[in-house]
Amino acid sequence: MQTVQAIAQQIVAREGGFVDDPDDPGGATRFGVSIHTLRRLGLDLDRDGDVDVADVRALTRADAEAIFVRHYFQRPRIGELPEVLHASVFDMYVNAGAGAVKILQRLLRQMGHDVAVDGAIGPQTAAAAHAATRVAPDHIADAYGIARRNYYFRLADARPASRKFARTRAGGKGGWIRRAEDFISPRYHMTDAEFRERVAAWD
Repeated sequence: MQTVQAIAQQIVAREGGFVDDPDDPGGATRFGVSIHTLRRLGLDLDRDGDVDVADVRALTRADAEAIFVRHYFQRPRIGELPEVLHASVFDMYVNAGAGAVKILQRLLRQMGHDVAVDGAIGPQTAAAAHAATRVAPDHIADAYGIARRNYYFRLADARPASRKFARTRAGGKGGWIRRAEDFISPRYHMTDAEFRERVAAWD
């Protein structure tokens, strides 16, 4: 399995460089680290007394990787989950915060485990995830990835401004969907026809 550092490097590569999209609630980001995250952590990288877009631009890849490992893997205790879930839950935590854990908890409840959907990884969630993995070791990561893909679809269903993140201008799979499917076995990827049918109501 990959190291946490290697997963963080892949997340940074996937997130790309500086972006400030008005339709993205995260605001200005670089390597996936938003201005809101820098403010929450008090990271005044250019040491000018405030945290603003200039600090986002000053962020390095190494900075982003360190932030992700500490605040998006270690702090939420993703390491207590089965290793097969580390990469996808970590990647989703960068994208959706505690929502990543809620997706897992809802999935575990659907699988018959009595866990609270509170977005926090504690003994109950960790034990349920390990139990589910023992029962379906070859499927739990796919099930989580599919639940994640469905989460993105629901976001886009409810918020038209977000649909450009789920569907390209040409009508194909957008970044959100491709990102989710990076963690799903190819046999569970949506075909182009299935994708078009799923998003047809957006037109």
